[in-house]
Amino acid sequence: MPLGRVAPALFSDGKLYTRSKKRGDHHRVLHRFHQHGADAAILYEAHPHIGSNRLPDIVQAMRETILAHGGEILFQQAVVGLSLSAGCVNGVILKHGGRVGGRAVILATGHSARDVYRMLLGQGITIEAKPFAMGVRVEHPQGLIDRIQYHGEPRGEYLPAAAYNLAQQVDGRGVYSFCMCPGGVIVPASTEADGLVVNGMSFAKRNSPFANAGIVVEIALADIPGDARNNPLVGLDYQQTLERLAFTNGGGGVIAPAQRLTDFVAGRPSSNLPACSYPPGVTASSLSEWIPSTIGRRLQLGFNAFDRRMRGFLTSDALVVGVESRTSSPVRIPRDPQTLQHVAVAGLFPCGEGAGYAGGIVSCAVDGERAAEAVRRHLQNQS
Repeated sequence: MPLGRVAPALFSDGKLYTRSKKRGDHHRVLHRFHQHGADAAILYEAHPHIGSNRLPDIVQAMRETILAHGGEILFQQAVVGLSLSAGCVNGVILKHGGRVGGRAVILATGHSARDVYRMLLGQGITIEAKPFAMGVRVEHPQGLIDRIQYHGEPRGEYLPAAAYNLAQQVDGRGVYSFCMCPGGVIVPASTEADGLVVNGMSFAKRNSPFANAGIVVEIALADIPGDARNNPLVGLDYQQTLERLAFTNGGGGVIAPAQRLTDFVAGRPSSNLPACSYPPGVTASSLSEWIPSTIGRRLQLGFNAFDRRMRGFLTSDALVVGVESRTSSPVRIPRDPQTLQHVAVAGLFPCGEGAGYAGGIVSCAVDGERAAEAVRRHLQNQS
């Protein structure tokens, strides 16, 4: 039985570009989306995109397909434990005392299901800390990105809103753009009451006057305070620390702390802020003072490098908004590379981004298909 979790604050905007071409047939994933209502353009575009406004209907269509093929979906339920016997999983335990049995469990909860990590740790099921990334959202006027990428020419009616993809090594760590949203908006993505997280999305037409992207820094285990060998949640704790700092420096609500990009790089406060797409609003805050130096300094050097590649990128018209902390999971649920089962629990199949084996919609879908095939083989071997 598959378990799933969706962050409550927003739908993804359905960017379907992946670099993980060796893990499986990503074209089959694109066809699945098209079969359930996505535009045919995703089958041939280099960077296919669905749009946040269209995804809910597509997800509903997928749900109807599951139900039509004998699946069952339980809403308003929470899994609080795995049912185990002699080192094997035989179902899941629900919050209100129910139990759902099964000879196999696919654990596909998404990388923000922190309660699931703590549940596994509490049951003595092996999980481990892994490297991840954190940083900020940066937002420019879309027209400025268009002028840079189209070399000063007006975009006109036929060219799409311009995007970018940037990466730079700084002090041995990658600094790179993530989830770039041309013609998009910055949105809240928090899952805890005392933390603030921002993300980006765009509608199918990508017609917002703003462009935003996560600019994040690779976080190695050596960069994190604490002992990753004895505490597999050390990266999660580090994420929470940064999110709580953003919450506090935003004023304690969903207002986001922000700083002009040039001021952030120079390490000076912003006396005022330009317009921002973030719906709840932003407040001036010196992010460069409270973001850990292992992240902040590398971001500053990375932004300088990006400006050398895209002249005009470093501008006072751009905003840095904090924080972008959910780019990938800080936890891995280890599995056997052949059977895809957990290394110590037979019948438990961790998969997708939450298990530490994928990094986006397409790679997660491919990994999910691999897990489903592995479950089929597992059940056949039991027969």
